[in-house]
Amino acid sequence: MSASVIGLVPTAALVGCMTGFVLLLPLTDRRAPHRLVAAQLTALAAALAVAAAAPGPAVLLAAYLVIGAAAGVAAQAGSIAGRHAPPERRATAVATVAAGMSAGILLSRLVGGTLTGVLGRRRMLLVFAGLALLCAIAAATLLPRERPHSPHGYRATLAALPPLLREFPPLRRAVLIGGLWYFAFNLVWVALALALAAPPHSLDPTAIGLYSLTGLLGLAALPLTGRLTDRRTPAAVIGISMLTAAAGTALLATGLDSPPVIALGLALFDAGCFAAQAANTSRVIALDPHRSGSLTSVYLVLYFTTGAFGTAVAAPLLHTLGRPGTALTALTALTALLLAALLGRTGTRRTPDTKTSTEPTAPQRLGGRR
Repeated sequence: MSASVIGLVPTAALVGCMTGFVLLLPLTDRRAPHRLVAAQLTALAAALAVAAAAPGPAVLLAAYLVIGAAAGVAAQAGSIAGRHAPPERRATAVATVAAGMSAGILLSRLVGGTLTGVLGRRRMLLVFAGLALLCAIAAATLLPRERPHSPHGYRATLAALPPLLREFPPLRRAVLIGGLWYFAFNLVWVALALALAAPPHSLDPTAIGLYSLTGLLGLAALPLTGRLTDRRTPAAVIGISMLTAAAGTALLATGLDSPPVIALGLALFDAGCFAAQAANTSRVIALDPHRSGSLTSVYLVLYFTTGAFGTAVAAPLLHTLGRPGTALTALTALTALLLAALLGRTGTRRTPDTKTSTEPTAPQRLGGRR
């Protein structure tokens, strides 16, 4: 296949992922978790197997569309955890799931590349298909079996997604501040990879990819982030996390000639972004846990769309401006992170969950009996 066709493969996966956020993520509000997650993981395993056996580009691209959509099950896991956790431990539950998602993000290229080198591309995909199938069996066995109560049909649920932004003003704020740091996240990582690949550094892709392992600090910080969010507020955690990410960005902007400084900068940057995402997601779910799938769907679609601009502008800035472009990308990312910290610190007072249930409260039930 030509390089242009190969370049469409990750694009197909991303399009599938966004489609899954819109069409599949709201199903967490309507389907029992053990059936929904098991079905999606089975579909993921099947799509990976088809990709492994694809005879040509058309089948391969179609398979990656399904892979992207089914891989959105990771976002469903966070929504399900937030729905079923007690309110006082919701952020901890979401952060625990986020740690697993972040591990996948950080280690996927390293593990996938290693398996491809040892087994070849097709067998690598079959290994992941087998793992997805094992996870499907575990989901069917271990996840909750209660079906959420939903008064609306599937079409009505999809039609109700856009009005959620009007119905929940805090959702708009969550989208804005989340989009700011995801914009900065993509901008920094793309710009860093391009800068390290160019002279005078001239690092190969493997060496650049190893820097992603510094993000393991973010995984270690996530459980602590969840507990801190439950004890304080998501807003307080987001503010601290954004300042941490900003400090990491400043180190990256001034220390590209020093590998230890790059590693420390990336560790702080990734830890700040991962922690803020966990806190922000728990805040979105808390708006109405019984509609957590729909709320998370709107949040993630706009979050990824905003972040895509960071990927789009990094390369033109560096290619057009050269070394000054590196400083400009760092300044742009710093501005986005500090603005997210400022916006994220608003509304620091803890408020009880609203619209968390259509069931009558205990006093209402007693009053009904009287």
